[in-house]
Amino acid sequence: MNMNRRTLLGVAAAGICAGAMPDVFAQGGWPSRPVKLVSPYGAGGPNDLSARLIGAYLERRLGQPFVVENKTGAGTRVGNNYVAHAPADGYTILYAAAPYSTLESLYGKLSYDPRKDLQPVAMAITVPLFLVVNAKSPAKTAQELIAYGKSQPNGLTFGSPGYGSLPHLAAELVLRESGSKGIVVQYRGDVAAYTDLLAGGRIDATLTAITAALPHIQSGRLRVLGVASTVRSAIYPQAHTLPEQGFPKVVAAGWYGFMAPAGVPQAIVERLDKEINGALQDPHIRQRLLAQGMEPHPGNAAAFRKFIDAEMDKWGRVIRAAGIKGQ
Repeated sequence: MNMNRRTLLGVAAAGICAGAMPDVFAQGGWPSRPVKLVSPYGAGGPNDLSARLIGAYLERRLGQPFVVENKTGAGTRVGNNYVAHAPADGYTILYAAAPYSTLESLYGKLSYDPRKDLQPVAMAITVPLFLVVNAKSPAKTAQELIAYGKSQPNGLTFGSPGYGSLPHLAAELVLRESGSKGIVVQYRGDVAAYTDLLAGGRIDATLTAITAALPHIQSGRLRVLGVASTVRSAIYPQAHTLPEQGFPKVVAAGWYGFMAPAGVPQAIVERLDKEINGALQDPHIRQRLLAQGMEPHPGNAAAFRKFIDAEMDKWGRVIRAAGIKGQ
């Protein structure tokens, strides 16, 4: 028995040295039980779907379930607050979304400190916003749309899927950076905005994730004038960027990324960062994300922190300039 036990221990040690043992033995035993991935949105949307896709990869890699829990409400504040006050043990992780960087400017003091109570782990995904018009619009480029708006007594009318949403803020950014006047009409979601855009004459344009609009684009009823990003999107590469068209500061995209309660051990953060980046480089996962209008965006925790800080500052300026208050 002693010989057998020594032999088994020797084999196990050799396996660990060779990297052959399961990853559950990494980082002092983390994870030794299921990990919660908190989505601040309901089931079935892009945030939830991509969380489940990446969570399944992490489960295969780390040997423990990564269970998505949907904690919705208050424009993502419910989910954010839940994770901000969770134990800093690496077993509760937030799959944060773009409103994370705008909530403080919209609502003032929150029930958590977005700069201190949660720490970035890894950026995951961006959702580019495309400038879309009715196919009968006289504008065939972003510059032509701006020129058209300046020729109208009331300027341009943008449709937005909701007050304080990123498309709303992006439309305000377009108006300010182009020196145009106009209004942003609020709808209950993209579908309602598309209805008026398709009707013609009710609104001039919208800034939107392209997936839901794509059938109307392919049918020739809507036209894409550009994408609000610094590089062309792999999702719809024929669209020129708005910076290419003379609007260098008009950059806006939805995003998702992983955050943990402040104080989670650095070794766990680094391991998650590494594995999440591995997921985003997996060809199968990349293909599925792109098919749903989401672009993989690998990057480390430090880059993600810098990105969030820049987004907070940028959208804070837009919100104050436009006089937008949380509702």
